[in-house]
Amino acid sequence: MSDLRIERPEDEGSLADWRFVHNAVIPTHRLSLEEVRERAKRNHLEVAYLGDTLIGCSTVRPPAEGTATATVIARVLPAHRRRGRGAELYARGLRRARELGAEVIETVVLSSNKNGLRFAYRNGFQEIERYLLDGDTIPWVDLRLVRPTAER
Repeated sequence: MSDLRIERPEDEGSLADWRFVHNAVIPTHRLSLEEVRERAKRNHLEVAYLGDTLIGCSTVRPPAEGTATATVIARVLPAHRRRGRGAELYARGLRRARELGAEVIETVVLSSNKNGLRFAYRNGFQEIERYLLDGDTIPWVDLRLVRPTAER
């Protein structure tokens, strides 16, 4: 059994924790607390703790109406990477996406996040697009799951 405590952020403190991880891992796209609250209404967000220590967060964007494609994103703070924590968050997100009816799984990684890209490639994702958002200088990479690893 995992020693991680993973929960949906439902109060100001846990929403702020989710925001902290997001902004630390994706410094080019910092979110306000209000933006996180809005995302929590339309996406499945989770925040992960090891004991009382914040270590990561995840997002599952459910399939849009008329599609079967969900986006699963797992983020782990640098000090807690390479210990299987991202894999746990990803596996939970993948299960949730399937529960929401997803048949196609995608993810998105900032191209400067080499650990995140390696993780995605190791877990069967393949790049489908690179692009810049308005005002950005670092490209985003959209990836699609083509060779699923065993679901945990």
